[in-house]
Amino acid sequence: MTDHAKQAGGETPGKSAEYGAGSIRVLEGLEAVRVRPAMYIGDTDVRGLHHLIWEVVDNSMDEALAGHASTCAVTLYEDGSVAVEDDGRGIPIAMHETEGMTALEVVLTKLHAGGKFDSGAYKVSGGLHGVGVSCVNALSEWLEVWVHSGGKIHHMRFERGHRVTELTVVGDTDHTGTKVRFKPDDEIFSVLEIDYEIVSKRLREMAYLMGTRGVKIDLLDERTGHSEHLEFPEGLLAFVANINAKKNVLHEDIVHFTKQVTSPDDPGVEYEVELALQYTDAYQETVYSFANNINTHGGGTHLAGLKAALTRTLNNYVKNEKLVKDASKLPSGDDFREGLSAILSVKLPDPQFEGQTKDKLGNREVQGVVESAVGELFSIYLEEHPTSAKAVVNKAIRAMQAREAARKARELVRRKSALASGNLPGKLADCQSKDLEKSEVYLVEGDSAGGSAKMGRDRHFQAVLPLKGKILNVEKARLDKMLGHSEIQLIISALGCGIAEEFDLEKLRYGKTIIMTDADVDGSHIRTLLLTFFFRHMRQLVDEGRLYIAQPPLYKVKHKKTERYITTDAELREFVSEMGLDSLEIYDLNADKAYQGDELRQLVRELRKFEDLLEAASPSWADMPLDGLIDRWNGETLPLHWAFDGEQHHFFDTVAELNNFIALQRGLVEGELMVYSGPESDCTRDHAHVVTCLVARHEELKNALTTLEKRGLVLRGGGKWRVKSGKGEALPENIVQLARAARSSAQEEVDIQRYKGLGEMDADQLWESTMDPAKRTLYQVDMDDAIAADEIFTILMSDGVEQRREYIERHALEVTNLDV
Repeated sequence: MTDHAKQAGGETPGKSAEYGAGSIRVLEGLEAVRVRPAMYIGDTDVRGLHHLIWEVVDNSMDEALAGHASTCAVTLYEDGSVAVEDDGRGIPIAMHETEGMTALEVVLTKLHAGGKFDSGAYKVSGGLHGVGVSCVNALSEWLEVWVHSGGKIHHMRFERGHRVTELTVVGDTDHTGTKVRFKPDDEIFSVLEIDYEIVSKRLREMAYLMGTRGVKIDLLDERTGHSEHLEFPEGLLAFVANINAKKNVLHEDIVHFTKQVTSPDDPGVEYEVELALQYTDAYQETVYSFANNINTHGGGTHLAGLKAALTRTLNNYVKNEKLVKDASKLPSGDDFREGLSAILSVKLPDPQFEGQTKDKLGNREVQGVVESAVGELFSIYLEEHPTSAKAVVNKAIRAMQAREAARKARELVRRKSALASGNLPGKLADCQSKDLEKSEVYLVEGDSAGGSAKMGRDRHFQAVLPLKGKILNVEKARLDKMLGHSEIQLIISALGCGIAEEFDLEKLRYGKTIIMTDADVDGSHIRTLLLTFFFRHMRQLVDEGRLYIAQPPLYKVKHKKTERYITTDAELREFVSEMGLDSLEIYDLNADKAYQGDELRQLVRELRKFEDLLEAASPSWADMPLDGLIDRWNGETLPLHWAFDGEQHHFFDTVAELNNFIALQRGLVEGELMVYSGPESDCTRDHAHVVTCLVARHEELKNALTTLEKRGLVLRGGGKWRVKSGKGEALPENIVQLARAARSSAQEEVDIQRYKGLGEMDADQLWESTMDPAKRTLYQVDMDDAIAADEIFTILMSDGVEQRREYIERHALEVTNLDV
């Protein structure tokens, strides 16, 4: 059952009368984008690569927000390119009045050029800063655009931001819209493979947010044949149902409404407020806010309006229904939001975001708009659903009682704690520095490793807090029980900033909080428990980028007088290959050529890169024969798909070939053909008739093979080399064997020691490997996808045994380096 509020009459927010060449205003040029791409898209790794897609999709969603588009299709191609197509009005193609080129070229080659800077073109727009599709053009090897407009299809092509074809009519059409297809540039990006799951999650989120506007999004991956049709006419209701799917709800119906609100200051300005909420038996609130489809992680005025409305409305209900004996002791806003799952989305003209990242909405008038709309419609819901209302209020009252018990527990902790008298917990070895930005505290697993860390640290800026055993799983505990746990008390006392609503970043004693545990199962469990605690009760530490995970070394390697601690297998291969060069010889028997000096060094580096890519080409569950894959390289193409039918391995260049093979296999089995393509498949690998997978890092692997061929290596038809070191000789006959032989020969010159626990290292080794800022590896804990993080903590750390078992069984084959 759903509660809907009728939409007020009037024009849909964002509809406009004019969108032509004159709507495009130019602010600056495009020269700097390729020089400093990270300034515009964040980085040139996975995040920046996918950001290109978001920029183009956002343009299509702006058309939908303006009421001119209802479909968006995203296609991932086998050559690594991406296409985004909509049925909007089409980017204007007329000559721009000041630029001397078509408006289409202006949009694609000038920064800060677009209709969103002209209030007459878009009343509602997500892409405020407008670097948009011009950045995509600048950072693409090539980009093509087709505009359906005026009964004709118009086409242009660009390469690395420069136009290479004029605007040309290439056909007739009976509809309008824009299609942009681009291929990210391998000169810019370190990773070129588009991740289907990342794209799918983002588009699904967008489909929820635009669902009540009738927007439909299609995603097709031509590399695998996977496709999704994303259409959610119930909008945010479906969004909340999805995030609560694995939680126990207090009321079955989801509160959901959309309301148009006219600005009290300007009758010509309208706001749209959409809210969906449902309460669960969880102890945490899960609230996400959006403004013009932008995820406002930092909240803002719209979120403040929502919180104020919920508190005021529920308190009024409590008083009117006389649900508490003492009307002066009412639940707080935090109490009323315990267990709340809510999605708030506002659409507004001229959004003011704080910061280039659009993290926090700053429009002051929005707070009153949201508070008024939510207060009115949520009051109606409570009156019409007394059973649900009382369940929510009773939970808040229990939360208030637990909060009061927690307050008393905190006071008891403070009285008992040495911190209250100006000292620190006895187990904490504090540092001398009081400078927040220089000081750091290590949370160390076990007293033994804690002792070594205390002796090995730099006392000037490093503090150490040893933790005994596994801390409480806070996902299953209310605040009062959590505060009774001694190790959690120690952490709270040591950090000094408080938790939950009492959290005060100004009181934080250390700039970095670093979790340091063993690289085994128990260490991973302790790290997960600590991360759960910080995620649920000190979330601001994560948001501020002050929580880290130390990476103890996996190996200690020694070559002659050189010693080094290594944290990854790829780093080990790099070190071994560099150190073993002195005694390594590679001789190409077919070409009668010896590789020496810088040429040998460069060859070994390229072989190492090739081997790293080859290792990443096949997921751990697939067991793809990598030699067989490389044997099918023909100088230009490399198979994109692999399949195993229980007896033979098969490789295919296209998904169509793979599908034909699967169709043939269906005729060979009785009943349904079981195909395993990864953890999301409908069967397990052991029960599958056919196992298939996509070759990962495909474009990069092709580039690496091309580079090796340019160096003179014979990769097709088999080669023959002699690889010698001081301790032996090998005769590889293909490039895979050569890469492995070069590494193995070099490895014979290096002494390798494998580590499993912190306790295996003395104080000096622990400092040198894990605590020395000049040499250590730290991973900063961040949260790109808070919704996914909340879901995974719920699955793995709550009482839901069945969903946890299902998750573990589904992902078991992805595990690597399991230490049992």
